[in-house]
Amino acid sequence: MATAARKFDMAALQEKLTSQFRGLNPNDPSVWPIVPKTLLCLAVTIAIVVALWFLWLTTSAEELQAEEAKEIGLREDYKKKLTQAVNLDALRKQREQVQQYVTQLEKQLPSKAEMDALLSDINQAGLGRSLNFDLFRPGSVSVREYYAELPIAVKVTGRYHDIGSFASDIAHLSRIVTLNNLQIAPAAEGKLSLEATAKTFRYLDQDEVSAQRKSSPKGKK
Repeated sequence: MATAARKFDMAALQEKLTSQFRGLNPNDPSVWPIVPKTLLCLAVTIAIVVALWFLWLTTSAEELQAEEAKEIGLREDYKKKLTQAVNLDALRKQREQVQQYVTQLEKQLPSKAEMDALLSDINQAGLGRSLNFDLFRPGSVSVREYYAELPIAVKVTGRYHDIGSFASDIAHLSRIVTLNNLQIAPAAEGKLSLEATAKTFRYLDQDEVSAQRKSSPKGKK
């Protein structure tokens, strides 16, 4: 009898629960019985949680990709700085060598006060080789950012070997002088005529450097 009563109770309970799902109005869940209403609320809650979960996963995935890209950039920057740190002593030595080389080159550039002496040296180099100067005319000075350039129109006449020695003497002057646009032509008495533009350079003094920087576009800005 106890078993039969239990079966009867289970059947009644099942019938009672099933009856709560009959005739539900989908447009007004508020009037639903407690069981369907509870299940609906539970389903909506689960749907919201799942939606938020996927939204959070999507955002987290984007943040993860951004952080991974940032990590790669930081690793590359670290490797670059590590290489520089390892080679720091060598780079310092190279910098010192470059500075010494630049200083040597600057010493080969005459100052404004030494330009007359340099012009005299060029003239004496030609006379010392028994060359006749048909033309020795300094041009206008071209001021660059850190130095000034002076072209000199030169025309000498003499023997072949003397002209060659003159060019060699110019190259071995203590100051930087270059021969440009060389033109050699026959002259009288079996001699040759050399026409060229000798260019010499001098460094700018502090006032000239300041004026040059102010006149440059960067200085104006």
